[in-house]
Amino acid sequence: MTSSRPDLAQPTAPADGPGGEPLTESDAEEHIHGICFKNGPPHRVGVELEWLVRDDRDPGIRVDQQRVAAALAGLGAPGALPGGGRLTTEPGGQVEISSAPAEGLAPCVDITRRDLAALRQAVLPAGLCLAGEGLDPLRSPHRVLEVPRYAAMEEFFNRAGPWGRLMMCSTASVQVCLDAGVQGTGPASVGWRWRLLHALGPVFVAAFANSPLREGRPTGWKSTRQAIWARLDPCRTRPPQNAVPAGHGHGQALDADPRAAWIDYALSAEVMCVRRPGDEPWTAPAGLTFRGWLRGGGERRPTLEDLSYHLSTLFPPVRPRGHLEYRVIDAQAGDEWIVPAAVVTALLDDETASQAAMGAAEVLWHTASTACGGDFGDEAGAGGGAGWDCGSPWEWAARHGPTDPIIGEHQREVLRGRRARAGPAGRPGSGQGGGRRVRRAVRHPVPMSRRRPPRRGAGGG
Repeated sequence: MTSSRPDLAQPTAPADGPGGEPLTESDAEEHIHGICFKNGPPHRVGVELEWLVRDDRDPGIRVDQQRVAAALAGLGAPGALPGGGRLTTEPGGQVEISSAPAEGLAPCVDITRRDLAALRQAVLPAGLCLAGEGLDPLRSPHRVLEVPRYAAMEEFFNRAGPWGRLMMCSTASVQVCLDAGVQGTGPASVGWRWRLLHALGPVFVAAFANSPLREGRPTGWKSTRQAIWARLDPCRTRPPQNAVPAGHGHGQALDADPRAAWIDYALSAEVMCVRRPGDEPWTAPAGLTFRGWLRGGGERRPTLEDLSYHLSTLFPPVRPRGHLEYRVIDAQAGDEWIVPAAVVTALLDDETASQAAMGAAEVLWHTASTACGGDFGDEAGAGGGAGWDCGSPWEWAARHGPTDPIIGEHQREVLRGRRARAGPAGRPGSGQGGGRRVRRAVRHPVPMSRRRPPRRGAGGG
């Protein structure tokens, strides 16, 4: 989502060229600590919706980007969309609407629908349409944006095969954006919300898998988009350490502060692009991490703008950008994006549903670690990175969707809210109230939100 407020804004694209004062390692750590998780009572909701753009008569042909640009002329200016969102173009010509942050689900749906109506109305006279699918089922990947960032990104990913080009140019998603949470403990805390979203990742991958085809043929995956992500650089696509539930008996604190783990993750990731002036390519040296760059490993010292740029090239399942950006859901047809947005919001907003969902997710991850022969909560395979060789629930979800017997069972548990965790005093919760709220979110997402007015108050500082 996009906003004029600093805590919910997209990272600002830095000016061409390096610029700025050199950054120290402690400066970088302090900056990441301060910006990535903004504390405050969680109540705001936003979405980022990506769409494939097709010819209305022949969805298999490549659409000329100038044709798309002409149709969308004027909609990309600030304030052009009636709901206050922002329209951008992805490397392969996909378009994305980033909603303004809203005070609850119902206002979010309302403003986003208005933005989408304007977008659909704009492409219609040009003989174009928007397709909500996780992977382009017919066309091969083709990058249309000739800018240094995406050229460097493509070169970086090409070192490991074709998967980066596919991700950049052929995939689309529904991203749900939520306030990070409050400092402290419990279901409203940053740590709990961070771990719950990660723990439920396979459930949402399976429930909303919508990318079974590639170039007109079945791939063998229900979510080929997720399978593509799994083949990308694990240092920037897997969850950080301790984000997914640990195996049985590890006693992991479910609401521990995630900042230190995220700082280490961000600085340990390889640099994807190095900004240079003029027409010089932004290609980064192979193997250079941002921490290595801070310690003198690059051609020059990195700046704060370089760090901001680097953070925008990290793509884990949950990305902290002041708010939490949930990235695991395939794009959905029409207005079906409302359902995952409603369910994610309800599971995090309702304490009983949140505790029940965490309980179900812990059982799922324990089942997976048992099948694997031991805990893999901190291994790359557990996070959907290189490997997926240990019975990972990410793989089960992407390959089989809700038809996987284990994933399907726990998906039903989550949506019903039946498996409740013990409360703070060790008392088991019934889970019934939370389950009713989640079921209402699935059946009637907008009326449900209107029955429960959003909380008011500061959402971050």
